[in-house]
Amino acid sequence: MSWQLLVSAFALMLIFEGLGPALFPKKWRAYMAQLASSDERALKVVGIILILTGALVFHLINLV
Repeated sequence: MSWQLLVSAFALMLIFEGLGPALFPKKWRAYMAQLASSDERALKVVGIILILTGALVFHLINLV
């Protein structure tokens, strides 16, 4: 894997992460407040699901 690919993936992640607060700042703030008051176990489960989903997508893309 080249550094260019890694940096490109990081740049895309930043773009997608920035879309929420840029397009819907009020809704994003309410979502963050709700997320901050969530149970730690629920946040951990969501994080693990996101990691596994990302790993699966990454693996499937590399099969092609």
